[in-house]
Amino acid sequence: MANTEACVAVLTGGCQCGAVRYALYAAPEDPSICHCRMCQKAVGGPFAALAGVQLDDLAWTGGQPAAFQSSSIVVRHFCAACGTPLTYRDLRRERISVTIGSLDEPARVPPVRQYGLESRLAWCDALTDLPGVETEAKYAGLTSYQHPDHKVPGWQPRPPQPSENA
Repeated sequence: MANTEACVAVLTGGCQCGAVRYALYAAPEDPSICHCRMCQKAVGGPFAALAGVQLDDLAWTGGQPAAFQSSSIVVRHFCAACGTPLTYRDLRRERISVTIGSLDEPARVPPVRQYGLESRLAWCDALTDLPGVETEAKYAGLTSYQHPDHKVPGWQPRPPQPSENA
């Protein structure tokens, strides 16, 4: 992509606290989930849901992410303030993948493939059969400090509270 300033973002996203925001200037290709142990550790979950674009089709629009090189060929970006995993980048390619959960509209990017099946947890197959409760019902009265799923002019992340650092 030539100039992200002149283009309209296809999708936007960011971290939980709002300190880091990004825009994608092309539709993600080959959205997938990866079950490998490295991805499980990187997102703290049973799999990572990722969707890739050409490297120059991603622009950081608010703040800058921290980076961790998780292997000799992979760098992952995350928010240093809240820890949200944001990207996966294979250094051998001119592509970068964002975590689907960090998108403002994750439902627009359903996975079409799976990787890392050797580490897939057997109980993943039964998740849709588990009983469930909507979050709003379980946590009535909850005050969220999470950034909303859209750009908010002047948004400032909530400063850490003393008890949170204990």
